[in-house]
Amino acid sequence: MWFLRGNSLKAYVFLTLPIRTLAFMFTGASSLSLDAKGRLAVPTRHRDELLAACNGQLVITRNHEGGLLMFPQKAWETFSAKLLHVPMHQQWMKRLYIGHAQPVQMDATGRVLIAPELREAADVQMDIKMLGMVDFFELWDPARHQAKEALDLARAGSAQGSEAFKDFVF
Repeated sequence: MWFLRGNSLKAYVFLTLPIRTLAFMFTGASSLSLDAKGRLAVPTRHRDELLAACNGQLVITRNHEGGLLMFPQKAWETFSAKLLHVPMHQQWMKRLYIGHAQPVQMDATGRVLIAPELREAADVQMDIKMLGMVDFFELWDPARHQAKEALDLARAGSAQGSEAFKDFVF
């Protein structure tokens, strides 16, 4: 598309991004507790959607910020397929995400077992913060999440954060 600006004709390219059709949309934060066996009771508002989308088949893995990620099986397949193509100097990403991935099945009461190794890596004891991130969930130790969020908010208010949002449109 061409526009006349002052005395010069400028070309502007508008990118059209495909609208991603999701089988699910997870949003919101939940403060939860694990049971004595390390099981997480998935909130009811997400339970039916997870059963419909993936029959309760999930994958839980570490993330690079100190929390955990929980994916419905189909979303995991998409995410892990992208990781297969990372360059050799970024193999740490495969080791972190794929190497620590644990398939889990939601039980009849909507609980999933978080492996002890994953709980230890994320410093999760009994309480856990669950954040819906559209097509997956983040799982955090509440204190670690609070510290991370405070750092993120401080960055957002900085010059660097302002630069990142300068072209963002709500």
